[in-house]
Amino acid sequence: MTMFETTDRARRYREDLLTFMDEHIYPSESIYEAQMAESGDPHFHPPILEELKTEARKRGLWNLFHPHPEWGPGLTNLEYAPLAEIMGRSAHLAPEATNCNAPDTGNMEVLTLFGTPEHKEQWLRPLLDGDIASAFAMTEPAVASSDATNIELRMEPDGDEYVLNGRKWWTSNALHKNCKVLIVMGKTDPTAAAHRQQSMMVVPIDTPGVTVLRNLPVFGYQDREGHAEVVFENVRVPRTALLAGEGDGFMISQARLGPGRIHHCMRAIGMAERALDLMIDRAQARTTFGAPVADRANIQDWIAESRIEIEMARLLTLKAAHLMDTVGNRNARIEIAAIKVAAPQVALKVVDRAIQVHGGGGVSDDFPLASMYAHVRTLRLADGPDEVHKRTIAQMELRRRDPAWGKRG
Repeated sequence: MTMFETTDRARRYREDLLTFMDEHIYPSESIYEAQMAESGDPHFHPPILEELKTEARKRGLWNLFHPHPEWGPGLTNLEYAPLAEIMGRSAHLAPEATNCNAPDTGNMEVLTLFGTPEHKEQWLRPLLDGDIASAFAMTEPAVASSDATNIELRMEPDGDEYVLNGRKWWTSNALHKNCKVLIVMGKTDPTAAAHRQQSMMVVPIDTPGVTVLRNLPVFGYQDREGHAEVVFENVRVPRTALLAGEGDGFMISQARLGPGRIHHCMRAIGMAERALDLMIDRAQARTTFGAPVADRANIQDWIAESRIEIEMARLLTLKAAHLMDTVGNRNARIEIAAIKVAAPQVALKVVDRAIQVHGGGGVSDDFPLASMYAHVRTLRLADGPDEVHKRTIAQMELRRRDPAWGKRG
């Protein structure tokens, strides 16, 4: 951390958050699992979560992600990075307990930056208070949505309204019991320039014509918040539902996805750290062929490689956070893209090694590793697949040597 100096307030938040994790989050994990199992509903909202939210708010560990002092503590990306990493150690509990969970964080930033006073009163304030949840509807099943110019959902003006027709999927949070509103990206003008065809709108989830068809499992896991396939059939919203202006969808998405991507990376490093701890504990506790597993040379290699890779990923994350704070997201594009590729891959390696050390237990639900693996693997697709981020890096590197590369003709 000495290369990227943090502040006294960030250190205080870190100490307070570590205490909260030890005293409340980790002891609540088994309670959470028991309440979910007893309910029989994969989308049940367990009471323990509301208890944790109350405790976090009481301790001032609330909306830590929000960089705008009017709405949150106003931490920089560099100040927030170690906190998000700590939350990632219990990714299904800690982020939501502190109101720092995706996709609500991204949606709150969008509403902060581009929402009208009405949007902020109706939706942003309840989201900041943790009273409601939200979802982000962008990806579509019929097109390759890694190229967002492919998006087909239509948003057609009709008098004082827009009429929405189309189909989305992987609309995370749409099955959360408290989900009340969607931010939807669609096409308002198919004749405009490629990156000016799309707009974003605020759509209450109970608007007539919005149908949540089903939940999509993640490697067989039914996530509590859900990843929904949603149909929009002649959905009418007022013109005031528009965020920013017509054709501003891409601009909004870039503002939203920069911080969102790095938050995912921070949490992934936290998951990797916890997986490494579990791997070490298991290796020290188990004996094979007359010696502790931790004595085996290959296990020691895995432990050492994991530490090296985590440290490299953390440094790249901190560099990206530092650049976002000092020169802006646009000038940190290479670092944001690079860490979005590197952090999930590192976390996957570490979790996979931990699974191997745990043997059969590693692929069961008796330990968190199988679930960790499934969800870290999805990060290689979420907020843009690896290939898109590598393409961004490669194009910028090529133009560094030849500014006209790819622009001729």
